[in-house]
Amino acid sequence: MAAGLRKHDDDYDDQPISDINVTPLVDVMLVLLIVFMVAAPLMAAGVPVDLPKTQAKSLNDQKPPLAVSVDGASKYYIGSSEVAADQLLPTLLNYAENELDRRIHVRADKNLPYRAVLEVMGQINAAGFTKVALVSEAAQGANTTNGLASPEVRHN
Repeated sequence: MAAGLRKHDDDYDDQPISDINVTPLVDVMLVLLIVFMVAAPLMAAGVPVDLPKTQAKSLNDQKPPLAVSVDGASKYYIGSSEVAADQLLPTLLNYAENELDRRIHVRADKNLPYRAVLEVMGQINAAGFTKVALVSEAAQGANTTNGLASPEVRHN
């Protein structure tokens, strides 16, 4: 019946179709998605190796950071031990057992001038320590656990 509505083939204009058929594109993308979903876990698995069992202890290279503190009177402390200003670096190297990649947390009184804090950090960095961070306390109402503020560490 529908063929009867058309009298001749000449009734249709020969204009190009402006619609894009996205069905083949979607089919290809879904196939690629499935291939990558199957292949990704296989690539991350690596080579299966049967490791030997030993009596050796596991490595514990996560030593606690050393705390260098400067109080309001510009007295220096490593941990809780007071250190003279000229002995800060030799004592710090001794505490760190000459491991220059040991983490150092610098704690300074909030009333100290900014320059004094930077000088301490600069001395520690110039001695060769690469992991120097500032420690601050969280503002009230932010980052609290059981009502106690947990210290924040900001790495430079």
